[in-house]
Amino acid sequence: MTKIILTLLTIFTTTQIFGQTELRQQLENIIATKNATIGISIKNIEGKDTLNINATLNAPLMSVFKFHIALATLNLVDLGKLSLSQKLFIKKEDLHEDTWSPIRDEYPGGNIYLTLDQLLRYTVSHSDNNGCDILLELIGCTETVQKFINKQGIKDFVIKVNEQEMRTWENLYINTTTPLATTELLEKFYKGKVIKKKSTKYLYRIMVECSRGLTWMKAGLPEGTELAHRTGISGTNENNLRVAMNDVGIVKLSNGKHLIISIYLKNITETRESTEKIISDITKETWKYYSTK
Repeated sequence: MTKIILTLLTIFTTTQIFGQTELRQQLENIIATKNATIGISIKNIEGKDTLNINATLNAPLMSVFKFHIALATLNLVDLGKLSLSQKLFIKKEDLHEDTWSPIRDEYPGGNIYLTLDQLLRYTVSHSDNNGCDILLELIGCTETVQKFINKQGIKDFVIKVNEQEMRTWENLYINTTTPLATTELLEKFYKGKVIKKKSTKYLYRIMVECSRGLTWMKAGLPEGTELAHRTGISGTNENNLRVAMNDVGIVKLSNGKHLIISIYLKNITETRESTEKIISDITKETWKYYSTK
């Protein structure tokens, strides 16, 4: 009986490794000829198997850091230092022009009150840059986020500049992490090891409601698939160089299990449409492999 069990385990493990090798080859084929440096980290949370390609890439975070900022903010909510229902006064001068800001578009005159809940939803679900910087100022700026994320055992993470400061080209490269570090943090977050259960459920839900990157990771998944994610993108310079385009998140598989996918692209000279397709193609092949397991 023991021999039979060992044989079955060997067959299962061999099949699993072969399948992952096939998926790895498919992903490497997708990224091989692209004009970008690409890092990928994938983990099946319940199954525990992983697949990493250039996963220690030191990648510019862009707006992915709004996930980390939200974690640090909700930690202060958990500690009773902040409340989701508390009202914050948003001055007109807080709503900078020439940046992505649904808050400014909806309230161009500023001088309004928003609850912390509203501010988090604008920032996480809709990637509001002004909302992001207002949150950072509220919680003690980038140092608070740096310390909190490091405290979670995540060392490959740097945050030193806010959205307004990232309007300078050189500053776009300052805030960094790696695909692997992102996957590690997302797993800890999903398992409730970073913030309290209520806050975890809240942040997960507003990440599912993300309205950005609809043609990125989300486009590689079957319609209606649950995806809790955060995107990030820079503009391009006069040489058509894009610093980064990223999409990271947690996918709910058709079997009810969950899959973490962290995709970072750095120093890109592909068109935006081509870059979006890289992300969606990686996601599509990953879904196909894991949804059949």
